[in-house]
Amino acid sequence: MVGAKGQISLGRQYAGRQVLVEEQEPGVWLVRTVTVIPDNERWLHQSQAAADLERALAWAAVNPPDDANTEQLLKEFQER
Repeated sequence: MVGAKGQISLGRQYAGRQVLVEEQEPGVWLVRTVTVIPDNERWLHQSQAAADLERALAWAAVNPPDDANTEQLLKEFQER
């Protein structure tokens, strides 16, 4: 039953979840759970960005941080 304030309860298993409510026709609603991605993070979910991140993470896994040649690296980047 829709309450006096226009609210319905879906049950505790959906507490804190975000949902999308679509009115398909008058009196017919489709309620779906959703995951919202902020606009400024949407690029991370594109296939090229995902592939780039996978490659970067794989590289980082076999190349631990090292300060041994920091000055040389900075010089090379400045020359580019």
